[in-house]
Amino acid sequence: MTRIGKLHTPFVVSLMFLLPACLGSQTPAKGLTAAEVMQRVIAATGATPPADTVDTLKAGDPSTVVTGIVTTFMDTYPVLEKTVANGKNLIITHEPTFYNHLDQQSQFATDPVYQQKLAYIREHRLVVYRFHDTWHMRQPDGILVGMVNQFGWKKYQNTANPDLFTIPSTTVGQIAASLQKSTGARAIRIVGDPAMTVTRIALMPGASGSDEQIKVLEKDDVQLLVAGESREWETVPYVVDAVAEGRIKALILLGHEVSEEAGMDECARWLRSVFPGMPIQFIPAGEPFHTVPHTSIQKE
Repeated sequence: MTRIGKLHTPFVVSLMFLLPACLGSQTPAKGLTAAEVMQRVIAATGATPPADTVDTLKAGDPSTVVTGIVTTFMDTYPVLEKTVANGKNLIITHEPTFYNHLDQQSQFATDPVYQQKLAYIREHRLVVYRFHDTWHMRQPDGILVGMVNQFGWKKYQNTANPDLFTIPSTTVGQIAASLQKSTGARAIRIVGDPAMTVTRIALMPGASGSDEQIKVLEKDDVQLLVAGESREWETVPYVVDAVAEGRIKALILLGHEVSEEAGMDECARWLRSVFPGMPIQFIPAGEPFHTVPHTSIQKE
């Protein structure tokens, strides 16, 4: 997700009030608190979070001494359990913990799923920080780096615009098959003709929004957009209409998780250079969608 919004929740504490004043602290990796870790992480990106950033504490005590770090696309309940099983206590998640972009929790106060998740975090003294805006703002964008590496597209990347790629001539369907193989995705969707030949691709992981997606598709040198997700009444019908008008356009939707997960694997690799000696592990959240097995489909 790439939208940035304000946070209004009793469990969210701004890092600006938690972090030591000295950004140049040389405290060894062992003995660091969660707040000190996030201070170093943000400083290492070289980016300045926006005033309304979602990159804040979501749960836990920022003074907790970190035993190990887990990075993940989203800290689902299974990710929490794996974190505890692996003896780590700081989770750096790219997406929300509590089911909405701003992690607003008041509407879930009596919800049993929310209550159990929060209780589990508290019981095991976990600390959860979100690392979204600043990881995208880093140059180069950390999520994009991870995805390009997973796809094997680095050699095709435009140096002036890293979202654009020029590949050897192939079909939309072949690209989708290649992406399915590299990501292991179960539910990739294509809008347009899978047999259409393309060479010029734009990559927009996550939920960049229809305004940005359509703006990219308007470009004459973009034939195919590979994205995470899109509302089905916005970018999707735009591509349907473009194809009907005879334009060389297509859209591949990977799903939000599939389109960004490798970016948090990249985050774990990057963090090992920031915190030498600190146990750091990437735990995938995993694609949430399944396809219906052909054997389950009953013929009329």
